[in-house]
Amino acid sequence: MIASTSHQAWIFYAPLAQQAARLKDDLLDPVDQLLDDPALVDLVRQCLAARSPLSTRTGRTGMAPDRVLRCCVMKHLKGWSFRDLERELRSNLVYRRFTHFDAEATPNFTVFSRTFALLSPAVTEEIHQRVVALACEQRVARGEKLRTDTTVVESNVHYPTDSSLLGDGIRVLSRSLQRIAAECKNGTLEVVHHGRAVKHRLLEISRAAKSLTEANQERMRDSYQKLLGLTRGVVRQASDVLQRWARGRLKVVGKLLRVETQIGQLRHFLPLVEKVMMQTKERVWGGNCHVEGKVLSLFESHTEVIRKGKAHKPNEFGRLVRIDEVENGIVSGYQVLAGNPDDTTA
Repeated sequence: MIASTSHQAWIFYAPLAQQAARLKDDLLDPVDQLLDDPALVDLVRQCLAARSPLSTRTGRTGMAPDRVLRCCVMKHLKGWSFRDLERELRSNLVYRRFTHFDAEATPNFTVFSRTFALLSPAVTEEIHQRVVALACEQRVARGEKLRTDTTVVESNVHYPTDSSLLGDGIRVLSRSLQRIAAECKNGTLEVVHHGRAVKHRLLEISRAAKSLTEANQERMRDSYQKLLGLTRGVVRQASDVLQRWARGRLKVVGKLLRVETQIGQLRHFLPLVEKVMMQTKERVWGGNCHVEGKVLSLFESHTEVIRKGKAHKPNEFGRLVRIDEVENGIVSGYQVLAGNPDDTTA
């Protein structure tokens, strides 16, 4: 159920709130009044209501739309992770006042993650267009000047190597298989934990990669062969579980919803892991380092390699974004670009 945007203040908190109101944040204060716009809050409310047909009337009470909007804006302005947002919001009076939580309990970082995921790209575009319309109404942006540039928005991923991606694949597939086995009848599904073996293979590959001698290269290929063998076994077992689930031959005695969730995880990650296996073979044994559609992260699969000619950072991993900026730093338009086009054609 969607919470109300009318928040009743606690009596004991009133004296403290008067003192907290004197504290200022140069980054958040300029947008405080803007976020009180009813149209912006209504856009977020409509997005939260679309979660399920009865979200507006039944279910547990979730975050209020104004709090969702303000927490999302603060997270992106500060460049925080969800854990950082939870920690700072819990301990800072200025941030509590800005997000309208005041003396109330703040959510867990997982609640922020699931709630922000409801703000689809289409809703984000509508919110942006409303902000631009307000800037035009208040004569902040006249549209007489325009500056267009591209920038890289990096994904929150570790440095992508084939060995680490294979290790990630084994870990996430094995985790889902273990959770499925816990809900099934004893002996239905036996899952082997390959954590130690994967760790040893990754260390062997990292040591062998430090030298380009033929002996080290051969050792690296042998370690990759063993790592691919482990991955191939886990992929084979995951494929078998999906087939048994499709045929109704998986004996579930626990909670069916948990099994369905993990089956969805297998269906999502299995093609990505298979693609990582293919690109590893192409590079290690075929010498092809430019595989089309290369996977750089299992969790941020949209990530691409961007080269902007920076000496200190030749390769950036994320997406290229074109930004149109008018007077007073107002972003009038943006577009997430595919690939790495040059600025003249972007």
